[in-house]
Amino acid sequence: MVDSQYYLPNDIGVSALHCGEAFHLLSPQEKMYAHYLSRAAWYGGLVVLLQTSPESADIFVLLQRIFRKQTPAQLEQVATAAGLSSEEYQAFLVYAAGLYANMGNYKSFGDTKFIPNLPKDKLKALVRASQAFQDQPAEMEALWDSCSCLLYSLENKQKQLGLGDKGITTYFSGNCCLEDAELTQKFLDSKKLSAYNTRLFKKDSGEKACYEVRLASAVQKGQNCSECESCCGSFNFEDKEFTVKRGDYGPLMEKVCSYLQQAQTYAANDNQRKMLEEYRRSFTFGSVDAHKEGSRYWIKDKGPIVESYIGFIESYRDPFGSRGEFEGFVAVVNKAMSERFARLVSSAEVLLPELPWPKEFEKDTFLKPDFTSLDVLTFAGSGIPAGINIPNYDDIRQSEGFKNVSLGNVLAVAYATQKEKLTFLEEEDKDLFIKWKGPSFEVQVGLHELLGHGSGKLFVQDDNGKFNFDQSKMMNPETGEVVSSWYRGSETWDSKFTTIASSYEECRAECVGLYLCLNKQVLSIFGHEDKDAEDVVYINWLSMVRAGLLGLEFYTPESKSWRQAHMQARFVILRVLLEAGEGLVGLKEVTGQDGKPDARITLDRSKIHTVGKNAIHRFLRKLQVFKSTADVEGGRALYDNYSTVDNGGAHDFLRLRETVLLRKEDRKMFATFVFASKTTPSSWRPTFWH
Repeated sequence: MVDSQYYLPNDIGVSALHCGEAFHLLSPQEKMYAHYLSRAAWYGGLVVLLQTSPESADIFVLLQRIFRKQTPAQLEQVATAAGLSSEEYQAFLVYAAGLYANMGNYKSFGDTKFIPNLPKDKLKALVRASQAFQDQPAEMEALWDSCSCLLYSLENKQKQLGLGDKGITTYFSGNCCLEDAELTQKFLDSKKLSAYNTRLFKKDSGEKACYEVRLASAVQKGQNCSECESCCGSFNFEDKEFTVKRGDYGPLMEKVCSYLQQAQTYAANDNQRKMLEEYRRSFTFGSVDAHKEGSRYWIKDKGPIVESYIGFIESYRDPFGSRGEFEGFVAVVNKAMSERFARLVSSAEVLLPELPWPKEFEKDTFLKPDFTSLDVLTFAGSGIPAGINIPNYDDIRQSEGFKNVSLGNVLAVAYATQKEKLTFLEEEDKDLFIKWKGPSFEVQVGLHELLGHGSGKLFVQDDNGKFNFDQSKMMNPETGEVVSSWYRGSETWDSKFTTIASSYEECRAECVGLYLCLNKQVLSIFGHEDKDAEDVVYINWLSMVRAGLLGLEFYTPESKSWRQAHMQARFVILRVLLEAGEGLVGLKEVTGQDGKPDARITLDRSKIHTVGKNAIHRFLRKLQVFKSTADVEGGRALYDNYSTVDNGGAHDFLRLRETVLLRKEDRKMFATFVFASKTTPSSWRPTFWH
């Protein structure tokens, strides 16, 4: 029997993200703009297959060829004739949907592999009986042979994404380890090259290792171009040979650039046109600087009707934490909900001083961003978040600004919960949880994105020796001494904190949300007053505590590693609140009504504003101080301590992890529906993805 965490159950939830109404309200020009941006996003999204596992792209092509020839209803007849039961055919469809939803055969949330929940010989029989196989037997047989072994393999290293012995990654060649990643980061820093759009391949050539850094670009190696020419070529660094080449994902990048060019024709203003031009330059030549320039125009494009962003963005799935996964989204502004977020932005300068660090550790000027609620039309990547704060370039966020978006049609359905599936809560909390989970999460997302990711200053000394703070007088509030560390030159948050950067930052943002949701002004902005406001606070904190327990699903004991940044962050917060004591949070192991192990969490709502707030105050200040001062050693020691999962102390978290796995509910998959319009080109098709 295969462990259930490695396959998707036949009854997995599918949530429909309806966006037809939002799309049909667009003008003909806006629809065309959305169309071509979506095409660019979908072609770029195929990069994620190549960023996930060696077999993902071949599995995708195999499925595409099968479904292009026959509908699911037609295939069901083929499956029955080939000897598959209805449950086995359903398992095939679920696996295919899972591969499309995650853009690969590893879960985007948790990074564990999933395999088909039907025997290999039954899947092979279906493939061979398909019309696609009948039409092109040699090609289909070759596709099956190329991926079938890895498709089903659950060898230890292949169970999850990771670097070296800890798992599979295609951001690095299989012979790379953590030391190779660290050395390469130093090399990239020396060349002032970002790792965001790169992959690393190591070659052992006898006497010394050689490293090949590949830049994502439409321009292939050997093509002459002046753009970024100085960064390409061969270099000697610390007695190792490095070669930097263009052309990674070349054909896909070429498609992306083509559709971005067509979208430019329908842009609403110069900022959009210049933005797309810089994106094209970035994807053509592999220039992160060009993408940063495009992001600057994107920030200036205030309040667009059609919002989008595209590129190598989030670094969650790079085991080293520096390389971005490709992502592209297109969405339409929800004006009613956006008004609430606009009021939150207007209050930001009043709320920021409430955060628990000295004003010197906050940005010199808060650059008011766009903060809009969007209905997603297209989201190409490995998964759809509930909210986004971008761009992820620290220098731009610090001095020029950023944007926040909340994805309204995701929020509306992603966290709908059935009472009977609510685990680990006391019965008296369940009705309240169901009533206020959505509204409380809306508040948390708003605070997390705007004042979490949007807050805090990084102390920097630039290449010219200039400081953005007074290094002779700046005091560290944790030690009482003058600050002794900071970021230098091209160093960034990701390049300094590497493997913990993503989760640490998510934890900081989550803590900001918990801390500021206690503010009555914040609650009033979202329409919550008096008793309702207190219920929202209670459920927000209770949700975080429960999420911390649920997070144990995403911990791998064998490698002592976390596979999901947000869930690690929430477990850390659970540990902080448990450590606060005084009966604030209760966590006990019990026996369920079914006679199997279970657990119960409790939260004393009368102590949230005192014990809870004080605990988050102390912890959040430490997180910010370590981040501001580039104190990697201190930050890692703090974060690793709270991230530890063991069986010592008051709680046996390893045993609780088994209980969480026993009672886990698989995450829903999303389906986005946009139906064709007379004003769209003939190539427009209804979108069914994610």
